[in-house]
Amino acid sequence: MKKRAFITVPISILLIAVIVTSFFLLNIKPDTSKISQAQKLSEYSKPAVVRIIDYAIVDWQFYDFYTDVGLEVDAILQQLNYQTIVGGSGSGAIISPNGYVVTNAHVVETSQMEDVDIATAGLEQLATIVADYYQEDYSIAYEYLWNFLEYTTVTRVQKVVLPGGDILDGEVKSYGAPFNEGKDVAVLKIEGKNLPTLPLGDSETIEDQNNIWVIGYPGAADSELLSPDSALESSMNAGQITATSKTLEQGGSSVIQIDAAATHGNSGGPVINDKGEIIGLLTFGPEVQGFNFAIPVNTAKEFVNQAGAKNTRSSTDTLFKEGLELYWGGYYKDALEKFEAVQRIYPNHSEIKQYITNSEKKADESKILWSEYKLLFYIINGVLALVIIFLMIFTFVLKPKSAAASTGSSTLSDNLPDLNRDGKIDMEDVMLALKKQQDEEKKNK
Repeated sequence: MKKRAFITVPISILLIAVIVTSFFLLNIKPDTSKISQAQKLSEYSKPAVVRIIDYAIVDWQFYDFYTDVGLEVDAILQQLNYQTIVGGSGSGAIISPNGYVVTNAHVVETSQMEDVDIATAGLEQLATIVADYYQEDYSIAYEYLWNFLEYTTVTRVQKVVLPGGDILDGEVKSYGAPFNEGKDVAVLKIEGKNLPTLPLGDSETIEDQNNIWVIGYPGAADSELLSPDSALESSMNAGQITATSKTLEQGGSSVIQIDAAATHGNSGGPVINDKGEIIGLLTFGPEVQGFNFAIPVNTAKEFVNQAGAKNTRSSTDTLFKEGLELYWGGYYKDALEKFEAVQRIYPNHSEIKQYITNSEKKADESKILWSEYKLLFYIINGVLALVIIFLMIFTFVLKPKSAAASTGSSTLSDNLPDLNRDGKIDMEDVMLALKKQQDEEKKNK
């Protein structure tokens, strides 16, 4: 047994070490510690942040063609194609894979106005233009246009521009009221599936000085110097919560004060915490650093429920996040598989083409992701465990046959007499014993 143990025990220990090593390899996860929290939040969140354009086109009929002023005003109107555009743009966040979007009510206010109110806003625009042209008092220009202009049609347009470039029609499903009139929240619906999303957090848990990030499409970032593609990329600014319980003078709704930089165009954009959850929607501010405000997300949830929307994550979110972690950890081949899966279910993802290209370029540098071989490891470990059990039984349970035979031979020798009296028992004694036995058999016959 001791001779066997010298061989089988080291082998068993080696096999156990192999099994332990395999479990260690299976539990290795991508190391993303070199990636900053802000970069992670940006990459996770930006694909779900959209630009919202909400406006109305007012067509005008002009009637003063018989005075010099009328002819000059008509020339101005011709340049405008006898139209004015009322409305603007803002930001929003997709919260469900099937296309529900949260934003501010004031971002989509134009589409909710009556025709006459839109026309009045258009008339005010024209009065400003005419007053500037003539260097005349605004009220005089307004009164003149009121007498000689009439709107004929009002055409509403509401578009949601996704980061990947898709421009989709939006439809308001629930609507509060513009700030200082009520709860500045609206929920829109666009057509889509497997869309990137952001999770809704809990604004009851926020505290002063919590770190936050504001994501959106600030008008101040739009420039003729930038390429058209730049308009599809949102901006993210960091800051902190500076007050949690401000209340609007009119409307009575609560707001969160933040110090993150934001301008017009950011309205309706998500304010996220360090978990990537929406804790508020940027609503307004004097465009002074340290004095911007957000509608608490729990207020927004009221309108999400009214719209019948469900805040759930999509397969796109899961696959993209897994791909990013693998990519940041150096597992480029495995990341590529995740990114290609994203592209199959949501081809117009804003970031996916670039990550696929980068992963393909770095494929030769890719680390081995041992967890992908989990089933193979389990099979091999099962076989090794059986081998270890067999070796232990063979070593400590089964007795060697040679030992048993040796024991039997020793017993036989001990019982054989020294017939030739030479002081030892050998083959001659065996032969004499056999001869004695044969003689006795003959005598008995």
